[in-house]
Amino acid sequence: MKSKTTAGILAIVFNAIGVHKFYMGDSKNGLIWVLLFLFTGGLFGIMGILGIIEGVKMLTDSEEDFAARMEAKKFFQL
Repeated sequence: MKSKTTAGILAIVFNAIGVHKFYMGDSKNGLIWVLLFLFTGGLFGIMGILGIIEGVKMLTDSEEDFAARMEAKKFFQL
């Protein structure tokens, strides 16, 4: 099981490039975040803001909610 604290901190620190997505095993969305960051110049900070919001949400979620999110990612993963 991945640590929600680690995932949240990765999302806040490396927010715009999606490192937290790779950590959680969602490599398809991680690649999308990296490509959006590279081809749009970070969407003028929008990717960074989204990463921070996602990181705060991970840190404030309960363990059950985080586990459910992890299972959902595994379900949709190819």
